[in-house]
Amino acid sequence: MRLSFRAAVSILFLINGMMIGSWAPKLPALMERLSISEGTAGLVVLCLGAGSMCIMPVFGAMVARRGSARAVRVAASVAAPTLLLISVAPDVWTVGAAVFFFGGLLGGMDVAMNANAVAVERARKRAIMSSCHGFWSLGAFAGAASGGSMIQHLGELAHGMAVFAVFALGLLIALPRLLQDAPAADQPRTSLRLPVSPVPYLLGLMALTAMVPEGAILDWAAVYLQREMGTSLSVAGWGFAGCAATMAVMRFLGDRLRQQLGAVLTLRISAGVAMTGLGLAGLSGTPVLAIAGFALAGIGIANMVPIAFSAAGNLPGLASGMGLSVVTMMGYSGILLAPGMIGWLAEHISLGRIYLGLALLLTVPLALSRLARSADFDAG
Repeated sequence: MRLSFRAAVSILFLINGMMIGSWAPKLPALMERLSISEGTAGLVVLCLGAGSMCIMPVFGAMVARRGSARAVRVAASVAAPTLLLISVAPDVWTVGAAVFFFGGLLGGMDVAMNANAVAVERARKRAIMSSCHGFWSLGAFAGAASGGSMIQHLGELAHGMAVFAVFALGLLIALPRLLQDAPAADQPRTSLRLPVSPVPYLLGLMALTAMVPEGAILDWAAVYLQREMGTSLSVAGWGFAGCAATMAVMRFLGDRLRQQLGAVLTLRISAGVAMTGLGLAGLSGTPVLAIAGFALAGIGIANMVPIAFSAAGNLPGLASGMGLSVVTMMGYSGILLAPGMIGWLAEHISLGRIYLGLALLLTVPLALSRLARSADFDAG
């Protein structure tokens, strides 16, 4: 049976999430192997964000000029061995370089696969973005939940090889079956100038503030559980895994919820739930309550970013993909750059207090929620 365009792009979200989720238990393992502090680990995480900020614009331009299918093919193929390189890097400098390309190439893949999902939405005239991000969260859950145990019992190298094999298999299945959206040869070249309207930038701010807590859970939940609560590495991996699991469930429900409640109300409810979960994680005194808080935060965070991306991809008056490129870049600066700053803060205050502060940050998407109206396909 021929794989549908929706299924093909969903596989890309799944394996991209698996790769990112596999990074979550990798950080405490690197800290132990290289004997580095939270501050130095924060600089390593900063390399992840720096790589994305440097490399993602290249693939944003490629999407605009060559189409998302070509861009995702290049980014994903080169990204495939990067986690394996991190696993064998012998010192903090080579780890930093490998993490730079890991973040940059997976970020470039993310820009391109989100653009391909928007193209499939337009072709089907139906929202699919939340469920695509659901597959991302499912992959992230699998990567985070299995990664800690694999690293602890089999070692970093075996873990890196296993993730590479699964990622490569997913690419072999999905890449030949993507929706081809390259501009026609006689079509005028798309202008790569930034939009003049402030709306894409405000949507980008919404995505950024929604993704900062997600990045903080991805990179630091395992450290929080292991170093501040004394859990084992296997248990610590469940901090982000719990968040990713609930995110996956809610994202598969997200398209229907958005249809029934509207994008604006869905976003407001989601922000409130996420604030409650982050508060619980920050105030909890036991690992079980902290993991429960991260899981509750995942329920809230789940549909905030897909709504922002869908709203950006369907803004009236903008060339196809330009609004999405702005929002994607700004959003991922939150998930990739902010956790590096958290590493510095963690040397001065507890991670629990940091998670409480991140709950307050979500007042920003609450205040901007009316801008999500363009994510409603039936609006008007």
